Amino acid sequence: MKLPAGYRYSALYAGIRKTAKPDLALIVSDTPASAAAVFTTNRVQAAPVRLGRKHLAGSGGVARAVLVNAGNANCATRTGDRVALACCRAAARALGCRVTEVLPSSTGVIGVEMNASLITAALPALVEGLSAERFLDAADAILTTDLVRKVAVSTSKGYSVAGMTKGSGMIHPGMATTLAYVMTDAVVTPAALRRRLKRAVEHSYNRLSVDGDMSTNDTLLVLANGASGVKPKADEFQAALDEVCQSLAQQIARDGEGAQKFVEIEVTGGRDEAGAARIARAIANSPLVKTAIAGSDPNWGRILCAAGYAGVVFDPAQVDIWLQGVKVCRRGLAAPFDEAALTKKLDEKECLIRFRIAGSGKGAARFWTCDLTHGYIDINASYRT
Repeated sequence: MKLPAGYRYSALYAGIRKTAKPDLALIVSDTPASAAAVFTTNRVQAAPVRLGRKHLAGSGGVARAVLVNAGNANCATRTGDRVALACCRAAARALGCRVTEVLPSSTGVIGVEMNASLITAALPALVEGLSAERFLDAADAILTTDLVRKVAVSTSKGYSVAGMTKGSGMIHPGMATTLAYVMTDAVVTPAALRRRLKRAVEHSYNRLSVDGDMSTNDTLLVLANGASGVKPKADEFQAALDEVCQSLAQQIARDGEGAQKFVEIEVTGGRDEAGAARIARAIANSPLVKTAIAGSDPNWGRILCAAGYAGVVFDPAQVDIWLQGVKVCRRGLAAPFDEAALTKKLDEKECLIRFRIAGSGKGAARFWTCDLTHGYIDINASYRT
């Protein structure tokens, strides 16, 4: 795994989580890096989201460090803004950079006051532990209900793009979902980075849903420090960024809370891409579709029903649907298929749903989700306690 040059990482247990495992991570660029981010569109937003926006604007899209804590969302609290700023100020002093060059993130329980001293007291050791070799340690420290770490790397012509993300539940597309940090040593200006990120997120994190619940803390941040000296062509860098973001988004769907199956939805024949994406999103978010997949039930009527309330105009009589490559619906009506054989195919860990509107247009979209099992209830019924 060839990581981008010029970055160091650190992680430790600061006492924020109830369980003694790393809950504080630091990502540092050795030189000022171009920075761009997208944040949750939820009207309820955590203090680190508000401060992150302010710091990006104040620095002109330049950052040196990302400070992330797990175990407490620092959202809907009386002291949230003061805590987020105090932590950034302490990190800036420890690193010798401007406070606006530190971008904060938090994840965990909403509505619980966070003790800033847990983080500020841990910062000397956190900075002392910085190393280019601790990428995976940082990736582990940001996790909450995740069962596995989620990382991706793309190596191109003389530069690399590497990302880490967290997310298993409270996952729903809307500018950004969950927390994600992508680093590159390519030479990219802040303005160009914003353009590339906007496109990448639309075809990755905005095409992802586990449970239809959008977090208050969603952040997807990209840093480009230029340490490689390589200034890639726009389309080449876009492809590398897309590859990393799509891999991370798919890993979240595979690790959805309680999930047993990864589900990919392909919609074609829409009037435009936006319409196709709305149909795919409605199918992905349908509890009835997701439970049918969990039970290996080829109930294609639920798929057609979900598409019908997506708010997109189409003729149901022009719809064909495939499950695992088997046509189950032709022109809006049942197609003959071997139900026992298809049920066995649906027992597989990966499920492909294809939804085609014949003759409507060239709009197409892919979407990723997972099935819905009782495990999701078990996890979320006791998340606070």
